[in-house]
Amino acid sequence: MLRRDAHPGVAPAAIFRRRTLADREDLLGRILLAPALIYVILLVAAPLALAILLSFSASFAGSLEFHWTGLRNFATIIQDPQFRLALRNTALFTVVSQALVIVLAVTAAHVLDAAFAGKRVVRFLLLLPWAVPVSLAAMAWTWIFDSTFSVINWTLRVAGLLDGWLYWFGDPTLAMIAIITVHVWRMFPFATVIVLAGMTAVPLDIREAAVIDGASFWRRLFQVNLPLLLPIITVSVLFGVVFTSTDLGVVWLLTRGGPYNSTHVLSTLAFQRGILGANLGQGAAIAIFLLPVLMLAAVGMLRVARRTEVGA
Repeated sequence: MLRRDAHPGVAPAAIFRRRTLADREDLLGRILLAPALIYVILLVAAPLALAILLSFSASFAGSLEFHWTGLRNFATIIQDPQFRLALRNTALFTVVSQALVIVLAVTAAHVLDAAFAGKRVVRFLLLLPWAVPVSLAAMAWTWIFDSTFSVINWTLRVAGLLDGWLYWFGDPTLAMIAIITVHVWRMFPFATVIVLAGMTAVPLDIREAAVIDGASFWRRLFQVNLPLLLPIITVSVLFGVVFTSTDLGVVWLLTRGGPYNSTHVLSTLAFQRGILGANLGQGAAIAIFLLPVLMLAAVGMLRVARRTEVGA
């Protein structure tokens, strides 16, 4: 046994071991979070704060003047029939598309959860609509809904189901149907992945017990799977509602708010008034009009998901 004073000039290595960055978890955590925090501040928080500030002002593009007007912009847009139509379109667009997305996502997730040949290929193909750039997808769908070369019109005519001709982007109702169709096609793969990930977390013994007890498919779906998937579905709906109600790309690329400004949603109307019309104050007011509603909806949905998860 060596005594401590046998080597007075040498201390135990553990005492004088140099601390690395990995040993300082608090500092390492701050460093790893710094890029995400900087991104959120510069590209999300700062533009949002500027938009809120502009909504209370009479500001125009090309001018550095800032005149505080209070709630005048909001009072003006509420009295505007075009804004009220865009608000109704936003609600219709969001509710209908999200209902279809959830139904298709739950259906596709149950199909993909089963064992069959080529399941990995089907999963890969399912993700393509989400991976395709929205501009490229909009070009393809513009041809699909073209008034002359529409594959839908020609298919319906060959099948004997259409006598006349459908002008998809020339009729307000058909144009809104086309917009919802494209958005559902684009969004349901993302929701399917979320629901499918939630299904893998459902305990297998619960599902097997339902099968052994002789529960039918529909009874297992509505009394076992969906209640256990409710927190995941709630999160998916939350993302979908926020993304849909603030989406600009699909509507603008397909119809630009036409025909006759009948398919404008709040985001496209805000772009038209604020950027193309140079009225930054009014455009900002339109853009953030639903911000309190979305914040309340997010809080409510997250509370429902938490209570359901705790109850499960």
